[in-house]
Amino acid sequence: MFTAAWVGWIASFCVIEGVALYRKQPDDTLSEHIWRWFHTAKGTVPDRTTRLRRFVLVAFMAWLSAHLLTGGTF
Repeated sequence: MFTAAWVGWIASFCVIEGVALYRKQPDDTLSEHIWRWFHTAKGTVPDRTTRLRRFVLVAFMAWLSAHLLTGGTF
């Protein structure tokens, strides 16, 4: 059951991202949302939470990379 759910989730992502890429409108893709949410988009005006947002993004990406590359031992 979980394999089917993960495949469905990945397929949904591919459809959503595919439509966003096809439309070529601003703020459609996941990347554009992440850039906006974590204040990494060009022209973003930093505020009080910018450093925290960027730290959370870097920490999560570092953990995810280590987690996937070590087979879950980290």
